[in-house]
Amino acid sequence: MNQKGKVLFIIHDVYQDDNDFALGIGYLAAVLKKEGNDVKVCCQDIFHYSNEELAKLFLKNQNYDLISIGFLAARFRETILDLCTTVNKFKKNAWLVLGGHGPSSIPKYVLKETNADIAVIGEAEETIIELLKCKLENRDLSQIEGIAYCNNGDIVINKRREPIWDLDSIPFPEWSLFPMERYTTCLQLYHMSKDDKALGISTSRGCVNRCNFCYRMEKGIRFRSIENIIEEIKFLKEKYRITYFQILDELFIFSKKRIFEFYEALRKNNLKIKFSCNARVDIFDEEIAVCLKKSGCNFLNFGMESSDQNVLNLMKKNTTVEQNIQAAEITGKIGIGLGLNFIWGNKGDTEKSLRNNVELIKKYNSYDEIRTIRPVTPYPGSELYYEAIERGLLSGPEDFFNKFRNSDLLTVNFTDIPEEEFYKLLFGANKELIINHFAHTTKNMNSANKLIKGFYDLYFKSKVSFRGARHYNKKN
Repeated sequence: MNQKGKVLFIIHDVYQDDNDFALGIGYLAAVLKKEGNDVKVCCQDIFHYSNEELAKLFLKNQNYDLISIGFLAARFRETILDLCTTVNKFKKNAWLVLGGHGPSSIPKYVLKETNADIAVIGEAEETIIELLKCKLENRDLSQIEGIAYCNNGDIVINKRREPIWDLDSIPFPEWSLFPMERYTTCLQLYHMSKDDKALGISTSRGCVNRCNFCYRMEKGIRFRSIENIIEEIKFLKEKYRITYFQILDELFIFSKKRIFEFYEALRKNNLKIKFSCNARVDIFDEEIAVCLKKSGCNFLNFGMESSDQNVLNLMKKNTTVEQNIQAAEITGKIGIGLGLNFIWGNKGDTEKSLRNNVELIKKYNSYDEIRTIRPVTPYPGSELYYEAIERGLLSGPEDFFNKFRNSDLLTVNFTDIPEEEFYKLLFGANKELIINHFAHTTKNMNSANKLIKGFYDLYFKSKVSFRGARHYNKKN
Protein backbone atom coordinates (compact mmCIF):
# COMPACT_ATOMS: atom_id res chain seq x y z
CA MET A 1 0.00 0.00 0.00
CA ASN A 2 1.79 3.12 -1.22
CA GLN A 3 -0.66 5.76 -0.03
CA LYS A 4 -1.06 5.74 3.75
CA GLY A 5 -4.40 6.11 5.46
CA LYS A 6 -5.81 7.42 8.71
CA VAL A 7 -7.97 5.21 10.92
CA LEU A 8 -9.84 5.87 14.16
CA PHE A 9 -10.96 3.02 16.44
CA ILE A 10 -13.62 3.82 19.01
CA ILE A 11 -13.85 1.58 22.07
CA HIS A 12 -17.37 2.25 23.28
CA ASP A 13 -18.23 2.82 26.93
CA VAL A 14 -19.40 -0.15 29.01
CA TYR A 15 -20.26 2.09 31.99
CA GLN A 16 -17.94 0.50 34.53
CA ASP A 17 -14.45 1.18 35.83
CA ASP A 18 -13.04 -2.35 35.60
CA ASN A 19 -12.27 -2.52 31.89
CA ASP A 20 -10.58 -5.30 29.97
CA PHE A 21 -8.03 -4.26 27.38
CA ALA A 22 -9.60 -4.22 23.88
CA LEU A 23 -7.45 -7.01 22.49
CA GLY A 24 -9.19 -7.17 19.10
CA ILE A 25 -8.67 -3.45 18.47
CA GLY A 26 -5.06 -3.84 19.61
CA TYR A 27 -4.43 -6.44 16.91
CA LEU A 28 -6.15 -4.40 14.19
CA ALA A 29 -4.19 -1.29 15.13
CA ALA A 30 -0.99 -3.34 14.96
CA VAL A 31 -1.54 -4.63 11.43
CA LEU A 32 -2.43 -1.12 10.23
CA LYS A 33 0.61 0.45 11.92
CA LYS A 34 2.83 -2.24 10.42
CA GLU A 35 1.74 -0.97 6.99
CA GLY A 36 2.68 2.59 7.99
CA ASN A 37 -0.81 3.97 8.53
CA ASP A 38 -1.84 6.64 11.04
CA VAL A 39 -3.98 5.04 13.76
CA LYS A 40 -5.79 6.62 16.70
CA VAL A 41 -7.80 4.97 19.46
CA CYS A 42 -10.57 6.67 21.43
CA CYS A 43 -11.13 4.82 24.73
CA GLN A 44 -14.62 5.79 25.80
CA ASP A 45 -14.55 2.81 28.16
CA ILE A 46 -11.66 4.25 30.19
CA PHE A 47 -12.42 7.97 30.02
CA HIS A 48 -16.23 7.75 29.80
CA TYR A 49 -16.39 10.39 27.08
CA SER A 50 -19.93 11.29 26.11
CA ASN A 51 -20.70 11.13 22.40
CA GLU A 52 -20.57 14.93 22.35
CA GLU A 53 -17.08 14.88 23.88
CA LEU A 54 -16.05 12.19 21.41
CA ALA A 55 -17.15 14.42 18.53
CA LYS A 56 -15.29 17.44 19.92
CA LEU A 57 -12.06 15.61 20.73
CA PHE A 58 -11.79 13.16 17.83
CA LEU A 59 -14.21 13.91 15.00
CA LYS A 60 -15.05 17.55 14.31
CA ASN A 61 -11.58 18.78 13.40
CA GLN A 62 -10.19 15.50 12.06
CA ASN A 63 -10.40 13.65 8.78
CA TYR A 64 -10.23 9.86 8.66
CA ASP A 65 -10.47 7.23 5.99
CA LEU A 66 -12.00 4.60 8.26
CA ILE A 67 -13.76 4.94 11.62
CA SER A 68 -14.26 1.55 13.23
CA ILE A 69 -16.35 0.31 16.16
CA GLY A 70 -16.45 -3.26 17.44
CA PHE A 71 -19.22 -4.53 19.68
CA LEU A 72 -21.21 -7.43 21.07
CA ALA A 73 -24.95 -7.74 20.50
CA ALA A 74 -25.67 -6.94 24.15
CA ARG A 75 -24.50 -3.35 23.62
CA PHE A 76 -26.31 -2.65 20.36
CA ARG A 77 -29.42 -0.78 21.50
CA GLU A 78 -27.91 0.55 24.72
CA THR A 79 -24.81 2.14 23.21
CA ILE A 80 -24.01 1.48 19.56
CA LEU A 81 -27.01 3.06 17.85
CA ASP A 82 -26.47 6.49 19.41
CA LEU A 83 -22.72 6.24 18.91
CA CYS A 84 -23.19 5.52 15.21
CA THR A 85 -25.55 8.48 14.90
CA THR A 86 -22.81 10.75 16.27
CA VAL A 87 -20.11 9.26 14.02
CA ASN A 88 -22.30 9.53 10.92
CA LYS A 89 -22.93 13.19 11.69
CA PHE A 90 -19.23 14.07 11.85
CA LYS A 91 -17.44 11.39 9.78
CA LYS A 92 -17.14 13.57 6.65
CA ASN A 93 -15.74 11.30 3.92
CA ALA A 94 -14.76 8.41 6.17
CA TRP A 95 -16.31 4.95 6.01
CA LEU A 96 -17.94 3.82 9.23
CA VAL A 97 -16.92 0.19 9.71
CA LEU A 98 -18.56 -2.07 12.31
CA GLY A 99 -17.01 -5.33 13.50
CA GLY A 100 -16.99 -7.96 16.20
CA HIS A 101 -19.50 -10.66 17.10
CA GLY A 102 -22.35 -8.13 17.21
CA PRO A 103 -22.73 -7.46 13.48
CA SER A 104 -21.11 -10.65 12.17
CA SER A 105 -24.21 -12.86 12.21
CA ILE A 106 -26.79 -10.17 11.32
CA PRO A 107 -24.93 -7.70 9.06
CA LYS A 108 -27.95 -6.62 6.99
CA TYR A 109 -29.98 -5.68 10.03
CA VAL A 110 -27.08 -3.87 11.71
CA LEU A 111 -26.21 -1.86 8.60
CA LYS A 112 -29.83 -0.81 8.09
CA GLU A 113 -30.24 0.26 11.71
CA THR A 114 -26.94 2.15 12.02
CA ASN A 115 -26.47 3.55 8.50
CA ALA A 116 -22.88 2.36 8.75
CA ASP A 117 -21.03 1.79 5.48
CA ILE A 118 -19.52 -1.63 6.11
CA ALA A 119 -19.87 -4.55 8.51
CA VAL A 120 -16.91 -6.92 8.85
CA ILE A 121 -17.95 -10.56 9.26
CA GLY A 122 -15.57 -12.60 11.40
CA GLU A 123 -11.87 -11.89 11.89
CA ALA A 124 -10.70 -8.55 10.55
CA GLU A 125 -6.88 -8.42 10.54
CA GLU A 126 -6.67 -9.07 6.79
CA THR A 127 -9.98 -7.41 5.95
CA ILE A 128 -9.13 -4.05 7.51
CA ILE A 129 -6.00 -3.72 5.34
CA GLU A 130 -7.97 -4.41 2.16
CA LEU A 131 -10.75 -2.02 3.20
CA LEU A 132 -8.33 0.82 3.75
CA LYS A 133 -6.67 0.15 0.41
CA CYS A 134 -10.06 0.24 -1.32
CA LYS A 135 -10.89 3.53 0.37
CA LEU A 136 -7.61 5.18 -0.55
CA GLU A 137 -7.69 3.98 -4.15
CA ASN A 138 -11.44 4.48 -4.61
CA ARG A 139 -11.83 0.84 -5.60
CA ASP A 140 -14.86 -1.43 -5.66
CA LEU A 141 -15.72 -3.40 -2.51
CA SER A 142 -17.14 -6.42 -4.29
CA GLN A 143 -13.90 -8.41 -4.17
CA ILE A 144 -13.23 -8.04 -0.44
CA GLU A 145 -14.10 -11.21 1.41
CA GLY A 146 -15.73 -11.12 4.82
CA ILE A 147 -17.77 -7.93 4.58
CA ALA A 148 -21.29 -6.65 4.04
CA TYR A 149 -21.73 -3.16 2.61
CA CYS A 150 -24.22 -0.67 1.31
CA ASN A 151 -24.38 -0.27 -2.47
CA ASN A 152 -26.87 2.23 -3.90
CA GLY A 153 -29.45 1.46 -1.25
CA ASP A 154 -28.93 -2.30 -1.32
CA ILE A 155 -26.88 -4.34 1.14
CA VAL A 156 -24.43 -6.78 -0.39
CA ILE A 157 -22.88 -9.66 1.56
CA ASN A 158 -19.62 -10.92 0.12
CA LYS A 159 -18.08 -14.37 0.43
CA ARG A 160 -16.86 -15.33 3.91
CA ARG A 161 -13.13 -14.99 4.57
CA GLU A 162 -11.15 -17.99 5.77
CA PRO A 163 -9.87 -17.67 9.35
CA ILE A 164 -6.19 -16.89 9.85
CA TRP A 165 -4.49 -20.20 10.56
CA ASP A 166 -0.98 -18.90 11.24
CA LEU A 167 -1.67 -16.82 14.35
CA ASP A 168 2.06 -16.14 14.79
CA SER A 169 1.86 -14.05 11.62
CA ILE A 170 -0.30 -11.47 13.42
CA PRO A 171 1.82 -8.80 15.14
CA PHE A 172 1.47 -8.21 18.86
CA PRO A 173 -1.25 -5.69 19.83
CA GLU A 174 -0.26 -2.04 19.40
CA TRP A 175 -0.29 -1.28 23.14
CA SER A 176 1.44 2.09 22.62
CA LEU A 177 -1.82 3.62 21.38
CA PHE A 178 -3.69 2.85 24.61
CA PRO A 179 -3.68 4.33 28.15
CA MET A 180 -1.87 1.27 29.48
CA GLU A 181 -1.47 2.48 33.04
CA ARG A 182 -5.26 2.65 33.29
CA TYR A 183 -5.91 -0.73 31.65
CA THR A 184 -3.29 -2.55 33.73
CA THR A 185 -4.42 -1.22 37.11
CA CYS A 186 -8.22 -1.11 36.90
CA LEU A 187 -8.90 -4.83 37.44
CA GLN A 188 -9.08 -6.66 40.74
CA LEU A 189 -8.42 -10.29 39.91
CA TYR A 190 -8.30 -13.50 41.88
CA HIS A 191 -5.44 -13.59 44.44
CA MET A 192 -4.06 -10.37 43.01
CA SER A 193 -1.81 -8.25 45.23
CA LYS A 194 -1.91 -4.45 45.31
CA ASP A 195 1.39 -4.36 43.40
CA ASP A 196 0.28 -6.63 40.57
CA LYS A 197 -0.52 -5.26 37.13
CA ALA A 198 -2.87 -7.28 34.94
CA LEU A 199 -3.50 -7.57 31.20
CA GLY A 200 -5.37 -9.90 28.89
CA ILE A 201 -3.59 -11.95 26.25
CA SER A 202 -4.73 -14.52 23.69
CA THR A 203 -2.85 -17.76 22.93
CA SER A 204 -5.43 -19.39 20.66
CA ARG A 205 -8.68 -18.77 18.83
CA GLY A 206 -11.72 -21.00 18.79
CA CYS A 207 -12.94 -24.06 20.68
CA VAL A 208 -13.38 -27.80 20.17
CA ASN A 209 -17.10 -27.58 20.91
CA ARG A 210 -20.17 -25.59 19.87
CA CYS A 211 -22.74 -25.19 22.66
CA ASN A 212 -26.25 -24.16 21.64
CA PHE A 213 -25.85 -20.70 23.19
CA CYS A 214 -22.47 -19.98 21.54
CA TYR A 215 -22.49 -17.29 18.83
CA ARG A 216 -18.91 -17.86 17.59
CA MET A 217 -18.93 -18.30 13.80
CA GLU A 218 -15.60 -20.03 13.10
CA LYS A 219 -15.23 -23.77 13.60
CA GLY A 220 -12.29 -25.51 15.25
CA ILE A 221 -9.36 -24.19 17.24
CA ARG A 222 -6.09 -22.51 16.19
CA PHE A 223 -2.97 -21.88 18.25
CA ARG A 224 -0.06 -19.52 18.56
CA SER A 225 3.29 -21.21 19.09
CA ILE A 226 4.58 -21.43 22.65
CA GLU A 227 7.68 -19.45 21.55
CA ASN A 228 5.51 -16.60 20.27
CA ILE A 229 3.50 -16.51 23.52
CA ILE A 230 6.64 -16.43 25.66
CA GLU A 231 8.04 -13.56 23.58
CA GLU A 232 4.88 -11.54 24.25
CA ILE A 233 4.94 -12.29 27.99
CA LYS A 234 8.57 -11.18 28.18
CA PHE A 235 7.80 -7.92 26.40
CA LEU A 236 4.80 -7.13 28.59
CA LYS A 237 6.72 -7.84 31.78
CA GLU A 238 9.60 -5.60 30.71
CA LYS A 239 7.67 -2.77 29.05
CA TYR A 240 4.54 -2.52 31.21
CA ARG A 241 5.56 -4.52 34.31
CA ILE A 242 2.68 -6.98 33.85
CA THR A 243 2.70 -9.68 36.52
CA TYR A 244 -0.80 -11.12 36.13
CA PHE A 245 -1.99 -12.38 32.74
CA GLN A 246 -5.62 -13.02 31.89
CA ILE A 247 -5.47 -15.72 29.23
CA LEU A 248 -8.66 -14.90 27.39
CA ASP A 249 -8.83 -17.95 25.10
CA GLU A 250 -12.17 -19.74 24.98
CA LEU A 251 -10.15 -22.88 25.63
CA PHE A 252 -6.59 -22.49 26.95
CA ILE A 253 -6.32 -26.11 28.12
CA PHE A 254 -6.55 -28.10 24.92
CA SER A 255 -4.00 -30.84 25.58
CA LYS A 256 -1.73 -32.02 28.36
CA LYS A 257 1.27 -31.78 26.03
CA ARG A 258 0.71 -28.08 25.34
CA ILE A 259 0.30 -27.27 29.05
CA PHE A 260 3.58 -29.05 29.84
CA GLU A 261 5.32 -27.20 27.01
CA PHE A 262 4.03 -23.88 28.35
CA TYR A 263 5.34 -24.68 31.84
CA GLU A 264 8.75 -25.73 30.50
CA ALA A 265 9.04 -22.56 28.41
CA LEU A 266 8.25 -20.39 31.44
CA ARG A 267 10.80 -22.28 33.53
CA LYS A 268 13.57 -22.14 30.94
CA ASN A 269 13.05 -18.40 30.52
CA ASN A 270 12.89 -17.86 34.30
CA LEU A 271 9.46 -16.24 33.93
CA LYS A 272 7.46 -16.15 37.14
CA ILE A 273 3.92 -15.02 36.43
CA LYS A 274 0.40 -15.26 37.73
CA PHE A 275 -2.38 -16.07 35.31
CA SER A 276 -6.01 -17.08 34.95
CA CYS A 277 -7.49 -19.14 32.13
CA ASN A 278 -10.57 -20.96 30.84
CA ALA A 279 -10.93 -24.73 30.63
CA ARG A 280 -13.35 -27.52 29.77
CA VAL A 281 -13.99 -30.12 32.43
CA ASP A 282 -13.47 -33.01 30.01
CA ILE A 283 -9.93 -31.87 29.13
CA PHE A 284 -8.71 -31.73 32.70
CA ASP A 285 -7.12 -33.98 35.30
CA GLU A 286 -4.92 -33.76 38.37
CA GLU A 287 -1.69 -33.89 36.38
CA ILE A 288 -2.78 -30.85 34.36
CA ALA A 289 -3.87 -29.05 37.53
CA VAL A 290 -0.48 -29.63 39.21
CA CYS A 291 1.34 -28.33 36.13
CA LEU A 292 -0.91 -25.26 35.96
CA LYS A 293 -0.25 -24.52 39.62
CA LYS A 294 3.52 -24.76 39.09
CA SER A 295 3.20 -22.48 36.06
CA GLY A 296 1.53 -19.73 38.10
CA CYS A 297 -2.17 -20.38 37.48
CA ASN A 298 -4.18 -18.66 40.20
CA PHE A 299 -7.66 -19.11 38.81
CA LEU A 300 -9.48 -21.56 36.54
CA ASN A 301 -12.77 -20.67 34.88
CA PHE A 302 -14.96 -23.66 34.02
CA GLY A 303 -18.07 -23.26 31.91
CA MET A 304 -19.92 -26.00 33.75
CA GLU A 305 -23.29 -24.41 32.81
CA SER A 306 -25.57 -27.00 34.48
CA SER A 307 -25.76 -29.69 37.15
CA ASP A 308 -28.41 -31.57 35.15
CA GLN A 309 -27.24 -34.11 32.58
CA ASN A 310 -30.34 -33.74 30.42
CA VAL A 311 -29.77 -29.99 30.18
CA LEU A 312 -26.07 -30.49 29.36
CA ASN A 313 -27.07 -32.88 26.58
CA LEU A 314 -29.69 -30.50 25.18
CA MET A 315 -27.24 -27.60 25.14
CA LYS A 316 -24.71 -29.85 23.34
CA LYS A 317 -22.08 -29.25 26.00
CA ASN A 318 -20.59 -32.73 25.46
CA THR A 319 -19.61 -33.00 29.12
CA THR A 320 -21.08 -34.82 32.13
CA VAL A 321 -22.13 -33.77 35.63
CA GLU A 322 -19.53 -36.22 36.95
CA GLN A 323 -16.80 -34.41 35.00
CA ASN A 324 -18.00 -31.08 36.44
CA ILE A 325 -17.71 -32.44 39.97
CA GLN A 326 -14.35 -34.08 39.35
CA ALA A 327 -12.90 -30.86 37.91
CA ALA A 328 -14.14 -28.87 40.91
CA GLU A 329 -12.70 -31.38 43.38
CA ILE A 330 -9.30 -31.52 41.66
CA THR A 331 -9.03 -27.73 41.43
CA GLY A 332 -9.86 -27.34 45.12
CA LYS A 333 -7.42 -30.08 46.10
CA ILE A 334 -4.54 -28.48 44.18
CA GLY A 335 -5.36 -25.03 45.52
CA ILE A 336 -6.31 -23.05 42.42
CA GLY A 337 -9.13 -20.49 42.52
CA LEU A 338 -12.26 -21.84 40.88
CA GLY A 339 -14.77 -20.06 38.65
CA LEU A 340 -18.06 -21.96 38.65
CA ASN A 341 -20.08 -20.66 35.71
CA PHE A 342 -23.72 -21.72 35.49
CA ILE A 343 -26.65 -20.55 33.39
CA TRP A 344 -30.32 -21.39 33.80
CA GLY A 345 -33.32 -21.22 31.52
CA ASN A 346 -31.99 -23.41 28.73
CA LYS A 347 -34.01 -26.22 27.23
CA GLY A 348 -34.83 -28.82 29.87
CA ASP A 349 -34.20 -26.56 32.85
CA THR A 350 -36.53 -26.87 35.84
CA GLU A 351 -36.79 -25.63 39.41
CA LYS A 352 -34.86 -28.74 40.44
CA SER A 353 -31.97 -28.04 38.06
CA LEU A 354 -31.69 -24.51 39.47
CA ARG A 355 -31.65 -25.87 43.02
CA ASN A 356 -28.92 -28.35 42.09
CA ASN A 357 -26.87 -25.57 40.47
CA VAL A 358 -27.00 -23.57 43.70
CA GLU A 359 -25.97 -26.54 45.82
CA LEU A 360 -23.05 -27.41 43.55
CA ILE A 361 -21.77 -23.83 43.60
CA LYS A 362 -22.02 -23.65 47.39
CA LYS A 363 -20.26 -26.99 47.83
CA TYR A 364 -17.23 -26.18 45.66
CA ASN A 365 -17.05 -22.39 45.78
CA SER A 366 -13.56 -21.01 46.50
CA TYR A 367 -15.11 -17.54 47.07
CA ASP A 368 -12.66 -15.77 44.81
CA GLU A 369 -15.56 -14.11 43.00
CA ILE A 370 -19.22 -13.54 43.71
CA ARG A 371 -20.91 -16.36 41.80
CA THR A 372 -24.48 -15.85 40.60
CA ILE A 373 -26.58 -17.54 37.93
CA ARG A 374 -27.76 -15.87 34.75
CA PRO A 375 -30.53 -16.81 32.33
CA VAL A 376 -29.33 -18.12 29.00
CA THR A 377 -29.54 -15.55 26.16
CA PRO A 378 -30.07 -16.66 22.52
CA TYR A 379 -27.72 -14.12 20.94
CA PRO A 380 -27.89 -13.83 17.14
CA GLY A 381 -25.62 -16.41 15.57
CA SER A 382 -26.24 -19.05 18.22
CA GLU A 383 -28.16 -22.25 17.60
CA LEU A 384 -30.62 -21.17 20.29
CA TYR A 385 -31.35 -17.98 18.37
CA TYR A 386 -32.31 -19.87 15.23
CA GLU A 387 -34.30 -22.41 17.24
CA ALA A 388 -36.22 -19.58 18.91
CA ILE A 389 -37.13 -18.28 15.45
CA GLU A 390 -38.22 -21.75 14.30
CA ARG A 391 -40.40 -22.15 17.40
CA GLY A 392 -41.98 -18.73 17.01
CA LEU A 393 -40.36 -17.36 20.16
CA LEU A 394 -38.49 -14.76 18.13
CA SER A 395 -39.25 -13.33 14.70
CA GLY A 396 -35.73 -12.07 13.93
CA PRO A 397 -33.10 -9.56 15.05
CA GLU A 398 -35.55 -6.68 15.54
CA ASP A 399 -37.62 -8.82 17.88
CA PHE A 400 -34.50 -9.99 19.72
CA PHE A 401 -33.36 -6.44 20.42
CA ASN A 402 -36.88 -5.39 21.43
CA LYS A 403 -36.87 -8.18 24.03
CA PHE A 404 -33.25 -8.04 25.16
CA ARG A 405 -32.73 -5.57 28.02
CA ASN A 406 -29.91 -6.94 30.16
CA SER A 407 -27.88 -10.17 30.13
CA ASP A 408 -29.19 -10.94 33.65
CA LEU A 409 -32.77 -10.87 32.36
CA LEU A 410 -34.80 -13.26 30.24
CA THR A 411 -34.91 -12.57 26.53
CA VAL A 412 -36.61 -15.84 25.59
CA ASN A 413 -38.02 -18.34 28.08
CA PHE A 414 -37.11 -21.86 26.93
CA THR A 415 -38.56 -23.48 30.08
CA ASP A 416 -42.10 -24.43 31.08
CA ILE A 417 -41.93 -22.06 34.05
CA PRO A 418 -44.05 -18.86 33.80
CA GLU A 419 -41.88 -15.75 33.64
CA GLU A 420 -43.05 -14.31 36.97
CA GLU A 421 -42.24 -17.57 38.74
CA PHE A 422 -38.96 -17.83 36.83
CA TYR A 423 -37.74 -14.55 38.31
CA LYS A 424 -38.91 -15.45 41.80
CA LEU A 425 -36.92 -18.68 41.66
CA LEU A 426 -33.84 -17.02 40.15
CA PHE A 427 -33.93 -14.20 42.68
CA GLY A 428 -34.14 -16.68 45.54
CA ALA A 429 -31.20 -18.65 44.15
CA ASN A 430 -28.98 -15.61 43.66
CA LYS A 431 -29.93 -14.13 47.02
CA GLU A 432 -28.83 -17.38 48.66
CA LEU A 433 -25.54 -17.38 46.74
CA ILE A 434 -24.78 -13.75 47.63
CA ILE A 435 -25.46 -14.28 51.34
CA ASN A 436 -23.33 -17.41 51.26
CA HIS A 437 -20.47 -15.53 49.58
CA PHE A 438 -20.37 -12.67 52.07
CA ALA A 439 -20.75 -15.07 55.01
CA HIS A 440 -17.54 -16.78 53.87
CA THR A 441 -15.61 -13.59 53.00
CA THR A 442 -16.09 -10.07 54.36
CA LYS A 443 -19.08 -10.83 56.67
CA ASN A 444 -20.39 -7.47 55.43
CA MET A 445 -24.12 -8.09 55.21
CA ASN A 446 -24.78 -4.46 54.31
CA SER A 447 -22.86 -5.03 51.08
CA ALA A 448 -24.70 -8.29 50.55
CA ASN A 449 -28.07 -6.59 51.00
CA LYS A 450 -27.10 -3.79 48.61
CA LEU A 451 -26.23 -6.32 45.91
CA ILE A 452 -29.38 -8.33 46.59
CA LYS A 453 -31.40 -5.13 46.14
CA GLY A 454 -29.67 -4.62 42.80
CA PHE A 455 -30.95 -8.00 41.59
CA TYR A 456 -34.42 -7.33 43.03
CA ASP A 457 -34.67 -3.96 41.26
CA LEU A 458 -33.49 -5.57 38.02
CA TYR A 459 -35.87 -8.53 38.11
CA PHE A 460 -38.97 -6.82 39.48
CA LYS A 461 -38.56 -3.08 38.79
CA SER A 462 -36.78 -3.23 35.39
CA LYS A 463 -33.79 -1.16 36.51
CA VAL A 464 -31.72 -2.48 33.63
CA SER A 465 -28.58 -0.40 34.29
CA PHE A 466 -27.50 -3.05 36.84
CA ARG A 467 -24.13 -4.53 35.76
CA GLY A 468 -24.24 -7.81 37.63
CA ALA A 469 -22.36 -9.21 40.61
CA ARG A 470 -18.96 -9.50 38.92
CA HIS A 471 -18.62 -5.70 38.70
CA TYR A 472 -19.88 -5.09 42.22
CA ASN A 473 -16.55 -5.09 44.07
CA LYS A 474 -14.29 -2.40 42.62
CA LYS A 475 -10.54 -2.19 43.15
CA ASN A 476 -9.63 0.29 45.90
